[in-house]
Amino acid sequence: MKKITGVWIIGILALIVLAGCGQREQGKEIEKKAVSIEEENKTTIGLSFDSFVIERWLRDRDAFVAAADNLGAEVNVQNANGDVEEQIEQIRYLIKKKVDVMVVVAADCMEISEVMLEAKAAGIPTISYDRLIQNADTDLYISFDNEKVGQYMAEVLVENIPEGGKIFMIQGPEEDNNVKLVRKGFEEGLEGSKIEVVYRTNCQGWLAEQAVDALNEGLKEFSDVKGIMCGNDDIASQVVNTLAETRRAGSLAVVGQDGDLAACQRIVEGTQTMTAYKSVESLAELAAELAVKLAQGEKPQLDGTTMNDGKYDIPCCLLEPVAVTRENMDKVIIDGGVHSRDDVYLNVQDQ
Repeated sequence: MKKITGVWIIGILALIVLAGCGQREQGKEIEKKAVSIEEENKTTIGLSFDSFVIERWLRDRDAFVAAADNLGAEVNVQNANGDVEEQIEQIRYLIKKKVDVMVVVAADCMEISEVMLEAKAAGIPTISYDRLIQNADTDLYISFDNEKVGQYMAEVLVENIPEGGKIFMIQGPEEDNNVKLVRKGFEEGLEGSKIEVVYRTNCQGWLAEQAVDALNEGLKEFSDVKGIMCGNDDIASQVVNTLAETRRAGSLAVVGQDGDLAACQRIVEGTQTMTAYKSVESLAELAAELAVKLAQGEKPQLDGTTMNDGKYDIPCCLLEPVAVTRENMDKVIIDGGVHSRDDVYLNVQDQ
């Protein structure tokens, strides 16, 4: 009798254990389904980059993804490596993935117009990020005031070459609409001054190495040049290095944009005059916030400013750049937490 009772007890315990296991398994299945539903309900953002050739785009990507994650959104990042056809295919891939919103840094502001209209026709809100895509009727354009970037460059050159003189313009590619906007502001800023632009060229695909041959070519004809406007700080880096080979670094006024660490170092060293700093983190965070709103059917509350993309007036949000020189380096860059003092003044003995 004891043996039978023991068997019953063991059997009952086994059933209890099995029931507990079943409940745990059932709980796991419910949890999996809940996670699956949560993932399905997540806002998905397609983020397409021209390339990561320019150092700042990595900062844009990281800040955008982090901000989107904080807002509960998921980001599908695509990098076209400077190939416009590749970017078109990647955007079509994102359309097929049925992302909730599309954010694009255009490799060519004209060539991707058609595929952006395809995204819009598929019901996907679209955002031109930093570069205004032409004839694409994007729902939003978010960037910096690029005309002001050009104006700041001109003002600094005029201030540093008060007697006037010849200058070069080594710009980015014409396919980037911002290049045209910066040039417009720059030329307006030079009006009424004694400065003369005697040499203009472009670095295709933002390949800064092209600035070396461009500068040498310009110097052959105009050795008495007094200043150089560079499309960005990468180009300025190549320009300064080339000038250093003939011991002319620091004798010419050189301006750029982006607030790169190397540019800030050159400014305190005296070989670059100014950089137009643009807080890409602020831009990326705001873009992520507006992208989520568009994806959820909300209309972002903007100030009513628009910019024409060639066919359509696009609502835009333009952040302010800051002209950074040696005089305000500490206040803007170091106190602002952009770069550390040790890094900026790395090569300067007397701080």
